[in-house]
Amino acid sequence: MRIVSAVVAALLLLSGVASATPSRGVTAREIAKWSAAGNDYVIREITVAAGGSTGWHHHDGTLYAVVTKGVLTRTMSDCTTSFVHHRGDTVIEEPHHVHIGRNLGTEPMVLQVLYVNPAGTPLSRDEPNPGCSFE
Repeated sequence: MRIVSAVVAALLLLSGVASATPSRGVTAREIAKWSAAGNDYVIREITVAAGGSTGWHHHDGTLYAVVTKGVLTRTMSDCTTSFVHHRGDTVIEEPHHVHIGRNLGTEPMVLQVLYVNPAGTPLSRDEPNPGCSFE
């Protein structure tokens, strides 16, 4: 059994298993939370400091947001598709789309967010960098 465990551990180390990318400069404040009809609903205010990012991630449900301050740059896992959202813009993120949110500006960026997730699932799931050069 020890040999099998050692071989599995060695294969994982040598295979270059990618690890999740951590967020930088992100704080969140929960405003409300409830459950209904098999979904969890969470409203949060998320702040990303200048130069910060959410790290690569995806959501199991749909996310609805409004940029209330600053500029949000979202990049999808193909590393080329980016969306720039300014103050007052709305954002809808569909389930299971891997992406990163970045604040490339000089002031904090603030989002008001409603998460609509299947009951019992996390708000987001970390993902490894898909190979983009900026993270």
